[in-house]
Amino acid sequence: MDEAKSRGPRVSGQMAASQGGIEKIIRAAVDRGASDLHIKAGDVFRARIDGKLVPLTKQRLTPEQTKAIALRLIPNEEDQAKIDRIRDYDCSWGMPGLGRFRVNILRQRSSFMIVMRVIPFDVPSFESLQLPAVLRTVASSEQGLVLVTGPAGSGRSSTMAAMVNHINQHQQRHIVTLESPIEFLHRDIKSSVTQREIGVDTDDYRRGLRAALRQDPDVVLIGDIRDVSIVDTVLRAAETGHLVISTLDTPDAVTTVARVIAMHPAEEQDALRLRLSESLQAVVSQRLLPRADGRGRVAAVEVLICSGAAREMIRDARRIPELHAYIRTSRERHGAQTLDQHLFDLVAEGVVTHEAAIAAAPVPAEFEQLIRGLDRRPLPPRRAEAAAAREAAIPDDLSSMLPGS
Repeated sequence: MDEAKSRGPRVSGQMAASQGGIEKIIRAAVDRGASDLHIKAGDVFRARIDGKLVPLTKQRLTPEQTKAIALRLIPNEEDQAKIDRIRDYDCSWGMPGLGRFRVNILRQRSSFMIVMRVIPFDVPSFESLQLPAVLRTVASSEQGLVLVTGPAGSGRSSTMAAMVNHINQHQQRHIVTLESPIEFLHRDIKSSVTQREIGVDTDDYRRGLRAALRQDPDVVLIGDIRDVSIVDTVLRAAETGHLVISTLDTPDAVTTVARVIAMHPAEEQDALRLRLSESLQAVVSQRLLPRADGRGRVAAVEVLICSGAAREMIRDARRIPELHAYIRTSRERHGAQTLDQHLFDLVAEGVVTHEAAIAAAPVPAEFEQLIRGLDRRPLPPRRAEAAAAREAAIPDDLSSMLPGS
């Protein structure tokens, strides 16, 4: 402990001389449209732009530089003093006028690596994310369970934030969020929004969720469903008149329903299917694709809306796979849509390219046949320029901004 404390100020002093530089390189990355930053000893500074991991420096970072950056990002002196004992560390960090960042600091090969997720100050809306109109109806549900799913980096947090934003803009409700860490900051508008961070405001998701149900909530957002006990509490909350919004890393609605049920012992699954069929309102499964115009990415979304027919399928283990066909045929009546249907629309509207949509489709060969009749639009100039820039070795060398350079 004494050794760690003595090292902290020395490296922090080095950082103080160059903290403006590291903030400049972070700003430059965000200005280029970065969604994530990767800072690793022995590697160049990288940023994920339009889904691609792009190098922004030619100079490789040293262990001393990554340690200095880690110290810059750790928010309190107590944890800074423990820097040499850190193995995995999560926190939030902000830059005035730019945005907030979800930060993960880890050890690899005995040196520090840092991954930063960019979180804009502005809370997203359904309009800004170009999400399907049916999600407004989903967010307006009085009670039940809504699951937002997809792989890491698919925009789930943004979609859930847009749901909270919609409720906050249009309804007078008490919204309690449990997040690790807090990402988007919601101000009270029509609703009262209570945001609690795991490890800071409450010990863990399980305790935070149980406490939330004693806080007169109308809506509960929980950042992750990690085990059976949380599933049980989430369902109990949905069954007792609350709207619960949560997330899983599953790729589609059928897999999501199967995953929730499989989390329970076999002898409990019949009862669980019944409870889930009565509580589930919607499953929103998404992934991000590069826009054809080169201006960022857009979500392709599958939406399951639970009508009576869908609830019957969930109750019967043998019929759960039928949900996919149900989604495909209930678009006009309920607003549901498969991922392929939305991908088709995005290609037809020129929002994404044929190639991007085919790569994102669950069965690429089948989807390629589906869109064969659509006209291929020429690659927009901006998109062509962006593609050329990504293919270049390094668009700009920002090495001079690194600490100690």
